[in-house]
Amino acid sequence: MANPTGLPEGWEVRHSNSKNLPYYFNPTTKESRWDPPVDTDTEKLKTYMANHHSSGISPSDRKQEAEADGKIRAAHLLIKHKDSRRPSSWREQNIRRTKQEAISILLGHEQRIRSGQTTLAELATKESDCSSARKGGDLGYFGHGQMQKEFEDAAFALEKGEMSHVVETASGVHLIERLE
Repeated sequence: MANPTGLPEGWEVRHSNSKNLPYYFNPTTKESRWDPPVDTDTEKLKTYMANHHSSGISPSDRKQEAEADGKIRAAHLLIKHKDSRRPSSWREQNIRRTKQEAISILLGHEQRIRSGQTTLAELATKESDCSSARKGGDLGYFGHGQMQKEFEDAAFALEKGEMSHVVETASGVHLIERLE
């Protein structure tokens, strides 16, 4: 079956939650890019993008489409440490804390959220090392295979409105809240 996106073999369109824009990703090589890869059928891609990544889709239609595709929506608060995959963030250029220090910080945040002093979204805006912080940690909709396995397993195991305990991934340590 021909690729309906017009992209070369192995490439797919994904959606950047931090920039709220589509991008191109090759899961085999892990390459991602904003511009279509070489050998893309641009006419086919234009049609695909108009039908699937147009801003004309209402939030309720997007939610319905995502749920039909088995996707969920979650937010998170990420604390990176010196051994994280990329030990820098919008908050701190060179993160030097240990993993144990990151976990300790996250446990303090978890306690404040569970006690009702604040919400994950409020804390994520100020404290998360992810660029999703500006959206209260909201990662949008995602399906299986789009997040790191530990993150995905924890997020899909949550009920709507439920928050995880500490989840460790290569990116750092997270609190995850299932939104939808």
